[in-house]
Amino acid sequence: MDMEAIDQRFMRRAIELAHRGLFSTDPNPRVGCVLVKDNEIIAEGWHEKAGEKHAEIMALENSVTSVVGATCYVTLEPCSHHGRTSPCSDALIKAGISRVVVAMKDPNPLVSGDGLTRLKNSNIDVSVGLMESESSALNPGFIKRMQTGLPWVTCKLGMSIDGRTAMSSGESQWITCPNSRQDVQLLRARSTAIITGSSTVKIDDPSMNARQEDFPAKYQQTHDIIQPWRVIMDSHLSVDPNSKIFSLPGRVIWVTTEEVDQSKNSEQLTMLQLAADENGKVRPDILLKWLSDQGCNEVMIEAGSELSGAFINADLVDRLVVYMAPKILGDKARGLLQLPGLEKLSQAKQFKFVDARMTGSDLCLTYARE
Repeated sequence: MDMEAIDQRFMRRAIELAHRGLFSTDPNPRVGCVLVKDNEIIAEGWHEKAGEKHAEIMALENSVTSVVGATCYVTLEPCSHHGRTSPCSDALIKAGISRVVVAMKDPNPLVSGDGLTRLKNSNIDVSVGLMESESSALNPGFIKRMQTGLPWVTCKLGMSIDGRTAMSSGESQWITCPNSRQDVQLLRARSTAIITGSSTVKIDDPSMNARQEDFPAKYQQTHDIIQPWRVIMDSHLSVDPNSKIFSLPGRVIWVTTEEVDQSKNSEQLTMLQLAADENGKVRPDILLKWLSDQGCNEVMIEAGSELSGAFINADLVDRLVVYMAPKILGDKARGLLQLPGLEKLSQAKQFKFVDARMTGSDLCLTYARE
């Protein structure tokens, strides 16, 4: 086996390890690390949770043999700054690592090349870019937040074959099948925040939490989760405060354009006043910027046609995940999205196809913004 194939084998393992932090590392990136000596893995690590050990430190501490002269395979550039933990680049240097293979440079301006420079200045052989696209796919939200100051936004939609999302009465539970609803639990769990609207809360009284007992079997025991923030866009504070969404564990952000009573804020509830648009609604772009400033990497829109349409109309959605059920609801049923102002084909919102797969009896379609 040539050296490139060997490197890919160990980096692939590091990426597998990083996936173990899929639901728990925010606001930090998901990172995996493998230490190798004589073409054998001697230790592994991954970042489990913000404030806890980084992947490189975990691997160094897990080694039962000397790491002097070992090669470190890591999915993201070792950090070089003091945060809640000490710099990983310094730890690798002190441990006597002789070679470091990095999948991608850290987009964080506090690091961005400095960790690599420290390693090189200590005469460590450093290479960057192996399986970079696979590593980037681990952290789309962290990368976008570091580069643009906004989170990575997924809009989840459920519809019938004829593009309807609810009956004329508003009844929508359940258009999609149980397998699709299990899949949505994973989307929720990997999100820092889930945004919904006042109409959805009033009509469906949803939980909007990630329920590990409803995960597909392979995820139930192998991943820790942190509950995503539940964000309600409610311009005029019309939602009943006794709604289910307020009573479950995890933080709730109640967003309005009206003056709020700050004394009601607690560890679980934040009343947030933001600027209104020309229609008196909460501005989606300002909300996303606020969430980014709080460390939100990935945000999911799980709302009705009006609110989902508002985010899409403002070009704020990076990914569409559409679950299409094998049902036809007819022309009286409610449409999937409201996109006011879209009157010509040339104004159509363009997305590119990414993936199609079956979730039970439904078809799950994924699209990315062009």
